[in-house]
Amino acid sequence: MKVLMIFDHPYGAGASENTPHRRSFSAALSAAARRGLEKAGHEVDLIDLHADGFDPVMHESDLAAWRQSSVIDERVADYQARLRAADHAVFVFPIWWESMPASTKGFLDRVMTKGIVYSESKPGRPFINGLKNLRGVTLITVMTTPDFIYRWLFGNPITKILFRGTFRKIGVKNLRWLNHTNPAGKTLEQRERILQGIEERFAAL
Repeated sequence: MKVLMIFDHPYGAGASENTPHRRSFSAALSAAARRGLEKAGHEVDLIDLHADGFDPVMHESDLAAWRQSSVIDERVADYQARLRAADHAVFVFPIWWESMPASTKGFLDRVMTKGIVYSESKPGRPFINGLKNLRGVTLITVMTTPDFIYRWLFGNPITKILFRGTFRKIGVKNLRWLNHTNPAGKTLEQRERILQGIEERFAAL
């Protein structure tokens, strides 16, 4: 199976080691998931949005092209090709202000192009999925907000945006969310157990 990982953190996917002021638990989770996938023999394609210098802004020229079902940014076109080739997609990022960081939102805005990634039969009708190979999406997040507050008080905004409002809307139904709260408040041993669990989970994907 070909798995596309979309990683979003300013430190980059390489910041997975426990180095003070240069460490990211999101990166550690991404590395653990990748180890599990590769252990199971899956092909992993990593998009590191910050390392790529991805511009999340939908500029005037981009929007004009988007309305014509085309893209003018070569990096966006490359991301689309890699997404269309994937059997499974994994998004990894921290939750900031109860949502995704700007680069992931820009990925949705710019890469999910109408007429390429999905299409509409008629206005108001269900979208037609252009990602024919994609069988599922897994979301891995890190946040400081307590899980029960995020789910019951805030109403799970991240799954409403990424799952209900994006992938489910275009017809991808196998959607999983793996959330990890307050890693800074956990011991090293607790964090290592979480990472081992992620590795084992993705080895069984």
